[in-house]
Amino acid sequence: MDYIRIISIHDPLFASMHKLLETVFPPEEVYAFEKWEGPLQDDSIHVYVAVHEGQVVGTTEYRYYQKLRVAMTDFTIIGRPGLGIGRFLMKNRSADLARLAAASETESLGMFAEIYNPALAQSDFGGIYPMSPFVRREVLSHIGYMRLDFPYVHPSWEEDGAAVGGLDFCFLPQDEDRTELPASLVTDFLTTYYSALPIKPDEWYAMMEQLKKKTTIALLPL
Repeated sequence: MDYIRIISIHDPLFASMHKLLETVFPPEEVYAFEKWEGPLQDDSIHVYVAVHEGQVVGTTEYRYYQKLRVAMTDFTIIGRPGLGIGRFLMKNRSADLARLAAASETESLGMFAEIYNPALAQSDFGGIYPMSPFVRREVLSHIGYMRLDFPYVHPSWEEDGAAVGGLDFCFLPQDEDRTELPASLVTDFLTTYYSALPIKPDEWYAMMEQLKKKTTIALLPL
């Protein structure tokens, strides 16, 4: 299996990757094909595919914010069961993030991720068993992800200003004994991350105002 970076929408592997995104995720979570051109040329955004026998069978996107000393996993898709794709992507991503932290002479605090709440998820995620929110949540809990203790919404990637719920905002701490994060770190990160979307719902602004009133946010088991 090969771990290949995508840097152009004209790469034939990108079309396969985007089709996988559309198959697995609901529309509000998928950035339009043509709008990927700019992000893929951004050196700080890392989009990789797992290629098995010439076919895209998995993909992940992530980035490292050296000023905040945190990473973000934008998405991870396992397109087929029984090939070890999840572990393959995790190992390669972890090695690359370690390289990025070392290159910036920083030590990462950990990695954020948006994780579906199985009780609230409305999608069948393409009917792909490893992408079931029940399966994924259990796997990510085993890896060490924890849920940040606040009700979470994010702006739709369809850029229509709608609020998207059904997910928890989570964190994989580098220090396994960490039980909370500074609220300022969370708000700074979310402000930076969602600066890509100019139209945000009132629910998102209300959430951010509540977070700004806090000093710390607890990390809870998934």
